[in-house]
Amino acid sequence: MQKIFVVEDDKNLRNLIRDYLVKEGYQVTTAVDGNDALAQWRHHLADLVILDVMMPGLDGYEVLEYIREESSVPVIFLTAKGELSDRIQGFETGADDYMTKPFSIKELLMRIKAILKRTEEEKPEIWKHGLIEIHPRNMEAFVDGNRVDLTTREYDLLIYLVENAGIPVRRETIIDRIWGLDFDGDDRAVDTAIKRLRKKMGRGEDYIKTIRGIGYKFEVEK
Repeated sequence: MQKIFVVEDDKNLRNLIRDYLVKEGYQVTTAVDGNDALAQWRHHLADLVILDVMMPGLDGYEVLEYIREESSVPVIFLTAKGELSDRIQGFETGADDYMTKPFSIKELLMRIKAILKRTEEEKPEIWKHGLIEIHPRNMEAFVDGNRVDLTTREYDLLIYLVENAGIPVRRETIIDRIWGLDFDGDDRAVDTAIKRLRKKMGRGEDYIKTIRGIGYKFEVEK
């Protein structure tokens, strides 16, 4: 399920976008302003960000500058500003698209689908990490050339760890990302899932390292 992060200080518009995207099958996380967006960003890494420009505290340009320091995730700006200079500033900051309020929710959805399709097509057909090969388009993983029989959740967990290779990821962050915000269990579910994933990864099991007191990290030693 593709994940979209909506940052919009207008409650009614934020909820409208969220409800529409959820209905379309996306997993949606929301933030109420720029400061909230930065607080949540690392915990809810998304496939696409919808970002309001004019917000109290940090504005959209500042939030995007922060995001661009560590991610090339596609970003669609939403703003009441329609001047050419504003659009230029948005693109120079790193936005992928720009919509001026008021706008059609259906048009927003069309732009989202177009950007996500393009992003998916740009992904490498095969990710190689040591003994592991991942084929994103087919949702398959191989170790030593042998296909690994993973559940959807195990595959999502592996992908998430690989996407954050070298970065320790907290258990609670993994729960939010893989199980969802409505998960009512505890972080032992992560430990159990990691144990099963390691067992299936065979000689690649050591790539998933335990970071005591924090969580886990994917790392291929060179």
